Amino acid sequence: MFVGLPLAFRFKVFPFPPIPALWLLAAYCIWQLFADPSFDRRLLWNAEVLPYYWSKIFLGFASVAVVVGGGVYFLRPDLLFNFVRREPWLWALAMVFYPIASVYPQGIIYRAFIFHRYRALFPHTMLLVFVSALAFAFVHIIFRNPVALAFTLAGGFLFAWRYSQCNSVLVTSLEHALYGCLMFTVGLGEYFYKGAR
Repeated sequence: MFVGLPLAFRFKVFPFPPIPALWLLAAYCIWQLFADPSFDRRLLWNAEVLPYYWSKIFLGFASVAVVVGGGVYFLRPDLLFNFVRREPWLWALAMVFYPIASVYPQGIIYRAFIFHRYRALFPHTMLLVFVSALAFAFVHIIFRNPVALAFTLAGGFLFAWRYSQCNSVLVTSLEHALYGCLMFTVGLGEYFYKGAR
């Protein structure tokens, strides 16, 4: 599931796009989680903790946005805001539908499912964070570039660590959506969709 499927999509074994497959996998994970009476279903939302984490998330995001935006400006100025300028309506749709169609199902798979299913194998929380981050980054091999892997490995550690603290797929999905939308906005989005076509 975490190695074979990404490799299959990387080498185009399957003839259909990755987003429907992502939803099917998320549905399988939900089915497995709900079948386990020890799983706390509140973890899939748990909005009550959001007020506590929102300021922490935003401060971290603002700092990263300045660094990443500055990096694109100095290293690849041709990419800066190119999606926004070239296709503003498509960009706006991506800002709305990307968190729903891509981010939240990834939160179910790479946070809720991994943390619950494999806790017995990796009882130390930081080991689970490490495993979650690696699995999350590895699936991005479908984009066939090191930039996607580097960013998603860093993001994977952040999102998994945050989940270990807040126990909320909603909170980590909101954080994930912020960083993903940043990538599309500042011009790095092409590293996260071209290779999978």
